[in-house]
Amino acid sequence: MRGAARILSAEEAVAAIASGATVAVGGFVGAGHPEALSRALEARFLGCGFPRDLTLVYAAGQGDRGERGLNHFAHEGLLKRVVGGHWNLAPRLGELALENKIEAYNLPQGVICVLYREIAAKRPGVFTKTGLHTFIDPVQMGGRLNERTKEPLVERIILDGELWLRYRTFPIHVALIRATSADSQGNLSMEREGLIGDVLPMAQAAKNHGGIVIAQVERIVDRIHDPKSVCVPGILVDSITVADAALHAQTFGEQFNENYVSAPIKGATLEAMLFSERKIIGRRALNEVRVGEVVNLGIGLPEAVASVAAETGRLEEFTLTLESGPIGGVPASGLSFGCSHFPEAVIDQPAQFDFYDGGGLDIAVLGAVEVDAEGSVNVSSFAGRIAGVGGFVNIAQNTRRLVFCCTFTAGDLEVEVRERHLRILKEGKHAKFVQRVGQVCFHGPTAAANGQQVLYVTERAVFELTKTGLALREVAPGIDPAKDILPQMGFVPCTKHWCLMPSDCFTNL
Repeated sequence: MRGAARILSAEEAVAAIASGATVAVGGFVGAGHPEALSRALEARFLGCGFPRDLTLVYAAGQGDRGERGLNHFAHEGLLKRVVGGHWNLAPRLGELALENKIEAYNLPQGVICVLYREIAAKRPGVFTKTGLHTFIDPVQMGGRLNERTKEPLVERIILDGELWLRYRTFPIHVALIRATSADSQGNLSMEREGLIGDVLPMAQAAKNHGGIVIAQVERIVDRIHDPKSVCVPGILVDSITVADAALHAQTFGEQFNENYVSAPIKGATLEAMLFSERKIIGRRALNEVRVGEVVNLGIGLPEAVASVAAETGRLEEFTLTLESGPIGGVPASGLSFGCSHFPEAVIDQPAQFDFYDGGGLDIAVLGAVEVDAEGSVNVSSFAGRIAGVGGFVNIAQNTRRLVFCCTFTAGDLEVEVRERHLRILKEGKHAKFVQRVGQVCFHGPTAAANGQQVLYVTERAVFELTKTGLALREVAPGIDPAKDILPQMGFVPCTKHWCLMPSDCFTNL
């Protein structure tokens, strides 16, 4: 018979991690990250210099742009390589990559979380078109972020006469995961977690390669009564650490929010959004969402769509989803992004990306840092830092209709609305519409050739992707294209056919 689960302190648990190991860490922004284990590993390295030369693997970005999450791993010598989906919340990791002190890869979040399953099954890789013609394509950068990074993890292949990418598998030696409860046999359940994430395939990947699985939990219980609620069976778990409450907050933004684990409440509302250029963009983007559609909203400016939908009573007309797994409800923001208020269901992250990659989304509203003449978009590399793509590539490449949202310029932009007319008080310092984006995360020509419907919504203009590049389709009331639009662009879009943006986007409420 199997013995009782081993309960260890965080310090004892991470002492089992050997130098040179490949360590997979779970979590999404501020949710589901094993903070106690990450902190203990950092303390061990700083105290004794071991372990060294780890390869860190993670699908979704985990951090607070400060000290928590994956920032604990950001020490020269502790890391040799990082393979991650999103980097922006762990700027200390990004600094190591920019300084060429570690090998660094940015692969799509949806590929990495599915890759765990292929690693667990010892299959040769993930075969997908996601990433073709972007900086992840090996004919460009292959997802490599600096000169030190040489090994190809992505290759082009031909299958049945079609071009695909193969993302190669590699052994996982350690999985650091998190759950709410562990029973006496080490079975794990997630009842107070805002998401499930990719804990099961991570654990299976480590176990099937002779590695170890370390789980951080909130509590130990005698028994988990419903076996269907076990997300990771105890046969996969080597040790369990019971974390202090401060190191097991539900997200990095909140200690615990019952809304994230509660069934839908009819008529649930959000706090009204103050008027700004972001609200103009949110209103215009919302006009593209149709009744009954399945929707994904990106982090940042696209979150305004949910706020505006709540104000106008439209939230129940369509279903919002998040790549982390929630279906229905209203996405949380900030360091709680990845959770949803009152979701209908929460599935695991790889399953959500299976749905997304197969074209399950009707429409996605995503952010954009740069847009160029051919309609390509950069979200990952700018202003001397590495942000990473997260789930952007999967979602943008595989969704039927896209709306990219951004202000027309960035940096101290000031606008005002009077009598439903927009006026630019102060132009932003940085152009968003450039001749050529610094890094291709969404490839406009491929999208146009595939028949994707793509809009680019700003506070003063709306553009559409065509087979010949961007075309101006709408202009805000009060805006003169010759004065307020074309001089701020690094290229000249087609301007033959445009009309005014809907006036109801420009109320001061």
